[in-house]
Amino acid sequence: MTRRSCAIYATGIVCAHLLIVGIALVVAQVFQTMIHSRLKKEITLTEKSQVFESWKNPPPPVYMEYYFFNVTNPEVFLAGGKAAVKQIGPYTYREYRPRENVTFLENGTKVYALNPKSFVFVPEKSAGDPTVDIIRTVNIPFVAVMSELNSYSFFLRTLVSMYMNSLGIDIFMTRTVHEVLWGFKDPLLTKLHSMRPEVDEYFGLMWKKNGTHEGEFVFHTGEENYLDYGKIDTWNGLREMSWWSSNLSNMINGTDGAVFHPLINRKERLYIFAADLCRSIHLEYVEDVEVKGIQAYRFAPPNDVLQSPKVNPYNEGFCVPAGDCLGTGVLKVSCMTHLPLPSETGHMTITPFLPPEKWPFSHQPRSLPGIWHSRCLSMSHFTTGVPIRACKRAQLNIILKRVNGFPKTKHINETIFPIMFVNETAIIDDDSASQMRTLLLIVTLVSNFPLLIVGMGIILLLVLVVLFCRNRQKKNEVKRIDFTEAFHSFTTAKDETAYTQVSDKPDGPPETPANQPMKNGSYIAMSPVEAQKC
Repeated sequence: MTRRSCAIYATGIVCAHLLIVGIALVVAQVFQTMIHSRLKKEITLTEKSQVFESWKNPPPPVYMEYYFFNVTNPEVFLAGGKAAVKQIGPYTYREYRPRENVTFLENGTKVYALNPKSFVFVPEKSAGDPTVDIIRTVNIPFVAVMSELNSYSFFLRTLVSMYMNSLGIDIFMTRTVHEVLWGFKDPLLTKLHSMRPEVDEYFGLMWKKNGTHEGEFVFHTGEENYLDYGKIDTWNGLREMSWWSSNLSNMINGTDGAVFHPLINRKERLYIFAADLCRSIHLEYVEDVEVKGIQAYRFAPPNDVLQSPKVNPYNEGFCVPAGDCLGTGVLKVSCMTHLPLPSETGHMTITPFLPPEKWPFSHQPRSLPGIWHSRCLSMSHFTTGVPIRACKRAQLNIILKRVNGFPKTKHINETIFPIMFVNETAIIDDDSASQMRTLLLIVTLVSNFPLLIVGMGIILLLVLVVLFCRNRQKKNEVKRIDFTEAFHSFTTAKDETAYTQVSDKPDGPPETPANQPMKNGSYIAMSPVEAQKC
């Protein structure tokens, strides 16, 4: 066997083994199953886990942008017209949210943590100075007190109205952005505080929200089941709330939005519990996106999240009290305890978008889109479940309506009046993005290793075909050369030798020349060589 034949046989054997092994691994999904098992074990909320430290101290910067609606014609609105507003902002703050008092429970299957939030003003990302810029907006303490008195007698409401007029308190107030956002001592609430100590004399949309947490959380670590990774077990000791009017609406589902279980698929529905809204929200797959070179899935709340109960009966439980529904796109905020009077917080609403027919303005602010998704997430492909980009957009409003005994409201029709809207964004930092790309590359290579084996087998198959064809071609060339040499030898001999016919001896004595001797038998004459005597 020649060296060439040995090479062909060896290539064929290796090629066959690679194809058989590679196809078997692809069909059995051995490496993919191995990677998935590894991810399920590694992505847990345990001290030895690689994701635990980033869960405790999230590296991506979070920014809060606050926009306010400055009312420019309050007299026209109080006279029954539509308010004209001017959008002010953004006023941007960097949000820090480390987890503190982390304690493992029940043999490491659950973890307790607080999540305090602190805010630092970022001038370079803001439109002005919040301590200097003045805005005119709805006097929320005034409206809260007025609504609280709605169930009392007309005579008492009239007396309170006269008293507030004597203090110079009106439906609209003029304050700095910092005061409206982070709090100020309100004169009306100060009077109420002297009679009802439980009423805070300070008011602000974010009052007592800087440096405080949203409650005590207990999370599943994912040790028992990877699908429970990061899910909330209890919030403030509760597994369900009591704010809403149905058990389904009061359920605490999903995570807090910081993490999700690995191996997410496009058909999956994700749940987030938003403590600031006191409710759970579900997200659905929208599209594939790319963030800083990382392929990801984008999830967002579908339209049915805040649809009217007439369209989506499941939302009937979010009507507080039962049956008192505001319609599509509006949610009463019944648990915002930092507002002045707890019994009247239902007059504050959150809207991811405000339906056009409910806008009380003479024109819409041009930079405010018609639709605002309350949550959007971009998940790091299906493998890790780590959010690499997130946003939360919501608009805070107050319900204004006519209250008998308060003459200033006699021309007001019930209106959902916007106060501000918030744009909270977070995106993965460059260092974390680089680590994520490296991790995903390793996972992709290991998962697709059987395909690499099949690919090598196919390449060797092509090499085998080429070698076989060349070997056949070489053999044909050798045969052709041998035949050519033989044919050339034959034609050369034919050119040098002349043959004459062989004749038998004649029956009668031939006539021979006298000078030619007689010979017996047949003879062959060859020329040009002279015949020699035997």
